[in-house]
Formats: sequence, structure tokens, C-alpha cells
Amino acid sequence: MRYGVLHRQRDRPGRSGCRDAGARARSLPAQPQCRGDAETGRRAQRRGSEASGRGERPVRRAGRAPGHARQELRDFLDQFVVISGCSGGGKSTLLAELARRGFSTVPEPGRRIVTEELRCNGNALPWTDMATFARRAIAMALADRLAAESRKALVFFDRGLVDAAVALEHATGERTVMPLGTAHRYNANVFLAPPWSEIHVHDAERRLEFTEAVAEYARLERAYRALGYTMHLLSRVDVEARADFVLATLGAAPPVAM
Repeated sequence: MRYGVLHRQRDRPGRSGCRDAGARARSLPAQPQCRGDAETGRRAQRRGSEASGRGERPVRRAGRAPGHARQELRDFLDQFVVISGCSGGGKSTLLAELARRGFSTVPEPGRRIVTEELRCNGNALPWTDMATFARRAIAMALADRLAAESRKALVFFDRGLVDAAVALEHATGERTVMPLGTAHRYNANVFLAPPWSEIHVHDAERRLEFTEAVAEYARLERAYRALGYTMHLLSRVDVEARADFVLATLGAAPPVAM
């Protein structure tokens, strides 16, 4: 989704069926609360190392040593893989290909918000009220990450919490990227779709001009680098080749068919 914006805007309440959602978005604190990573690590320990099928990430049972517990947490967080980058760069197409191969995927928060706001004539849209839109995207990204904790295999996210935090910080000046991005981690490998003018589209739900999309991409790249992620640039090739590259980088095989 397009998280870029040219002008900072004031929060305005949503209309119609979106009024309550808009109010919740405006009340979101700068650092939303969700389960801590320590609890996440304990839950990962209880699950044990039963995930041995294709595509699953084995979870090592931690001993009492603190170093083992930290490794357990890293193994657990390695499940969450973010596909980010330029708007209109082919991220959603890549996620669809990974889903076709049997992997769990999470659709882009911004796209879901735009669809709902257009349906109910709301204001939480990136071209109308970026601040409210970004706060909603942060809340949704946190909920998505929390829901993914119950899965024992790789989960691919179409954008994530960092993308939404970058949008809010750019729109309002609130320092949200480092606090949120540090508290809620994903796999250390992040895959970025670069600007690709040949496939960039402009429609009712994707109104970001290509030049704005390029500027947004630069902000995302800086944020992920500052947070210490290893960024992998997706080549401008067909979606099958892109999916092969992502899985090879992660050392992942297709999940077991049920």
C-alpha cells in the first residue's frame, strides 16, 4: 500500500460506519502494547521442536541458560518474514505466488484499510488523512503479528509494522519507527521490491504517483537499515524467480501438504 504522503494532515474523525474505527485509531498510543517478546519466547519453548516438516522452522527447546533462551526467541521470530518496498513493485503478486506454493501469508494492512474505508465512506485514507490511516495500519500490523504467533511455519507479511510506523513518522513527525521497530522484530532478512515503472499502476485504491512511490521506498530503505535488518533487493524478474530467490535466501522448502 502507499504509505508515502506529500503533506502532513490533521486527524479527522471517520464518517458513517467507520467513525468508531477512526476514534480507536486516534487513541492509539505512540507505542501500542502487545505481548512482550519475553512471553513470545516462553510460548515458543512450550511448543518445542516438533516442527520438522518441509517449510517449518524447528524450535529448539531451551535449557536454563540465558543464551539458550535468546536463541529460542530468535528461532521463533525467524518465522515472520516481511516483503516490503516500493508501492506497485510487485509485492502482492509475490505474496500470492508464495501462498500458491502453500506458505502462510498476511495481506497488506493498508490495502485492507483502504478497501474498508471506501466501502463505508470513511476518512482514514492515505490521500485524505494519512495520520489516522497510519495509526490504523500500526494497530492492524501489531494484531497480524500477534495472530501469527500461533503458527509454527514461515509466515510472509505484505508490509509490516515498520512500514506503517514510517508512514506515521513522515506524516506527523512523531518518533515511532525506532521504538516500535525495536520492540517488535521480524526475521532479520527483509525483501524489498524496488521501484518498477513498467508495472506500477494508478487506480482507485492505489493513488500514489510513481515519483511519490520512489520517495516512500527511500524512507523504508533507510528505516530497515537503521533497525539493523539485512535487506535483499528483489530483481525485476518474473514472480516465480522472485519466489525462488526468497525461499533460497531463507533456506526454506515448500510446506508439507496436509
